[in-house]
Amino acid sequence: MTNASETPAAMIVIVGPSGAGKDSLMAFAADRLGGRPDIGFVRRVITRPADAGGEAHHAASDDAFAAMAAAGQFAVAWRAHGHHYGIPGDTLDAVLSGRTLIVNGSRAALADFLAVYPRVEVVHISASRERLCERLMARGRETAADILARLDRPSPPFPAGVQVHDIDNSGELADAGRQLVVLIEAIAARTL
Repeated sequence: MTNASETPAAMIVIVGPSGAGKDSLMAFAADRLGGRPDIGFVRRVITRPADAGGEAHHAASDDAFAAMAAAGQFAVAWRAHGHHYGIPGDTLDAVLSGRTLIVNGSRAALADFLAVYPRVEVVHISASRERLCERLMARGRETAADILARLDRPSPPFPAGVQVHDIDNSGELADAGRQLVVLIEAIAARTL
């Protein structure tokens, strides 16, 4: 068994369906852990306007994103829901230097994360169907039919061998938020 000093730092990839509260939980954790030098929260590059709501991100046009990808500026990149998403390349250096990073990822891109980072821990945020529907309706970005179709769409399977930690965010944000903070601290301490 490897001891904590031999265990590499991790890229913690937060995944889950739209409306599960990934951004809210990450903000909760960042508020409590953001000052720690051994832990960092990654801001993604996304081809949507900066003022589109949701997570804070670096906005890029399709052309700018393509140029960044061609220049090798992303450690991981994928396309979903009509947008391109990129994880900055310097995140690999940060993890290799011992910093635990947390990023909002995608189940469909997990194999790419596993191919790049020496240690990947996946946190799957879920919520009841009723809560997901309620939260998606409150956003006002989709019709009720679109939301139901989204909720009925099957999720891709997790890659074999990946460590998945489940957090249910159907209840109070603070309850699930505390679970996420404890989990991040354990992963950063390499006790998990």
